[in-house]
Parts: sequence; structure tokens; C-alpha cells
Amino acid sequence: MQSLPSRRCAPEETTSDYHRELIDATPGDDVLMVLCEQISRLVDLAGSVSTDQVDTVHPPYGWTIRQVLAHCAEAERVFGYRMLRIAAGDPSELADWDENAYADARYGLGNFDQMVMEISHLREANLILLKRLNPPCWDRVGTVGGHRMSVRAIAWLTAGHLRHHLQIVAQRIGC
Repeated sequence: MQSLPSRRCAPEETTSDYHRELIDATPGDDVLMVLCEQISRLVDLAGSVSTDQVDTVHPPYGWTIRQVLAHCAEAERVFGYRMLRIAAGDPSELADWDENAYADARYGLGNFDQMVMEISHLREANLILLKRLNPPCWDRVGTVGGHRMSVRAIAWLTAGHLRHHLQIVAQRIGC
């Protein structure tokens, strides 16, 4: 029996210790299922955030929940682009991403509900991309910010990143 291309990634599929921590902390055996299930978790959690909590900084964190969701939307875009480029066999090294510079720019803090919808749509788009990949493409490796990563590792990182931020938001609002 052939293993699913969306299976858990092997340790050597990413050379970043931080990425490996996020990936390893994410439960599941099939990243497509994990990515899909997270959409419901996002919507449910966002529905629990009160108007007063959206724009409050909850120490020790420096971002509001609105900023966290904006960051999650940006990350979803960046991860999708990386998966696309590497799956296509593009040999160019991809630059690292300074999420703090994006957050500090405050270029796009919008309506909270629309940001939740934006993340959901971006996640759906990334799922569509991953589902149409030929199985060998999941094994393709590229360099991102000096670290080697497979498409599979980036997919798991995408799940791990959102999981990490949803956990923080849940703690901040007492869910």
C-alpha cells in the first residue's frame, strides 16, 4: 500500500528547528484533513471573541487579536506561495519573511469577520492547490530563508502555524 503524499513529514524535510517544533506539535496523520478541520476551529473561536477583546493587547503578547488574525492571513498567503513555487520545481531560493515588519506596517487591519473569512478562503485555496499536486511534488524540496523545506513540510507548517496562534487566542479569551 502506497503512503499518502499528505502524510506526516519526516524530520529531514525541514532544517528549521522552529518549523520542526510547530510541525511536531500539530496532531494528525494527514495534513489535508488537519488543514480542513482548522477552518471550523477558526470560525468557532472567532465567534467567541468579544468586541472588547478584538483590539486589546493581552500581555505578554504585543499584538491584538485583530493583528494576530491579520498575521495569520498573511502567513497563509506566504505559505501557499512557497508551496506553489517549490511544487512547480522553481529552483530559486525564497526569501525569509519578517512578520513583525508586516505587523508594524499596519497596512491592512480590517473588519474582524472579514479577516476570518479571508483566512478561510486562503486556506481553501491552499487546500485546492495541495489536492491537485501530483504525489511526487509533495517531496520536492526548496530553500526558504536558508532552510531546506519540502512541500509537505510547508503544508504541515501551515497547519502548525495556525494551530499555534489559535491556541494563543483561545488562552487570551479564556476558551
